Amino acid sequence: MSATETTLIHADGCVLAALDVSSYSASVAEMAAWAAARLGAPLEFVHAIDRSTAAPGKQNLSGNLALGDREDLLAELTALDESRSRVAQESGRRLLSQALALAAQSHGIKAESRLRHGALVDTLLEFESEVRLFVIGKRGEHADFAKGHLGSNLERVVRAVHRPVLVAARSFSAPQRFLIAFDNSATTRRCIEMVCASPLLRDLPCNLLMVGESSSEPEGLEWAREQLSDAGFHVDVHVVSGPADAAIAKHVQEQPIDLIVMGAYGHSRIRSMILGSTTTEVLRSCLVPVLLLR
Repeated sequence: MSATETTLIHADGCVLAALDVSSYSASVAEMAAWAAARLGAPLEFVHAIDRSTAAPGKQNLSGNLALGDREDLLAELTALDESRSRVAQESGRRLLSQALALAAQSHGIKAESRLRHGALVDTLLEFESEVRLFVIGKRGEHADFAKGHLGSNLERVVRAVHRPVLVAARSFSAPQRFLIAFDNSATTRRCIEMVCASPLLRDLPCNLLMVGESSSEPEGLEWAREQLSDAGFHVDVHVVSGPADAAIAKHVQEQPIDLIVMGAYGHSRIRSMILGSTTTEVLRSCLVPVLLLR
């Protein structure tokens, strides 16, 4: 691998998949196993037990309860807290065990697992230096049926970490063709270079999509096509008009696209700046996995 490639991608490290108790867990596990096999990288699964959701909050026991009543209630709450903690840990261990079995069965990969306590974002940031690619579900355990909403952790994770993030769809199928959403920005030019430098999508046909006037070739499109072609990709170029998010969603519906590659969020702390952004809308509306690069 050339020095240029090593500066574009992190060639060392594992594929780390974040699992939760949701209908996305099997898809995340298989997507991560597929990616690890393509990259020739170690695979690890992590499940983070968030204390704020695994246990009840502190109770105000002042009120009008007598001292003995307060002590009895406190003891009951403590026992309930301990019981919930045991259930959460056992659920996490079973979830990780199922993911390990699925990776071995579907891709012949012997993976590792980690059960942690704490917020998911903090957990992933702790391991980031050891990670080549993160894999996470589009929605979590509390958003299975909220099709218009993303998982509560997804945006926080994507905006916090600096490694690529592969966002799994509800069901898994091995990608056969991918789409790169290109707008000639510095971010999407880097996306092109990273795709060319990585073995993750190598040998898969590519649709290069740019929003612009179809009567003339938009600036930067020929550069992107040449980069991908020189890296060995078979490239179909498409220029469409309209809002970028709607154009991408329409293209995915009309073409045999199994995965979207696009730029991730920036690191602005002002949450309102990214609401309604192209990235958010594509994640909401498209039913295929999305690889987010920066």
